Amino acid sequence: MEQNVIDTVSRMTEALQRGDIDAVLSHYVADAVVAFEPGASVRGEQHLREGFAAFAALDPRFRYDHGHEVMISGDTAVHIAPWTMTGTAPDGTPVAQSGLSVATLRRQADDSWKIALDNPFGARLIP
Repeated sequence: MEQNVIDTVSRMTEALQRGDIDAVLSHYVADAVVAFEPGASVRGEQHLREGFAAFAALDPRFRYDHGHEVMISGDTAVHIAPWTMTGTAPDGTPVAQSGLSVATLRRQADDSWKIALDNPFGARLIP
């Protein structure tokens, strides 16, 4: 089951790298909450669509070089993974970011997993 959770996150990441926002959103539950910047989360399809479109505009390339950790209890899973991202801003400026992804996923009726809470800046604590 842990691999299914990792695969969900990987497929979402691959869709984001392709700029396929509809495919990205298909990996999230309808009431998902996502932090597109540290300490600021949003919900609702339009806000998620705008946030992911902004990331996709960077032509991002994500790496999870230090692996994934998954914990599952019933129909809830937590995925934790350090990540790095390189890309290029629309004006040609190189972009490099890194963080610790902490995501909560819910198992669906068909045994697939969807992301409910997604904080790619999980290493940052609220002061």
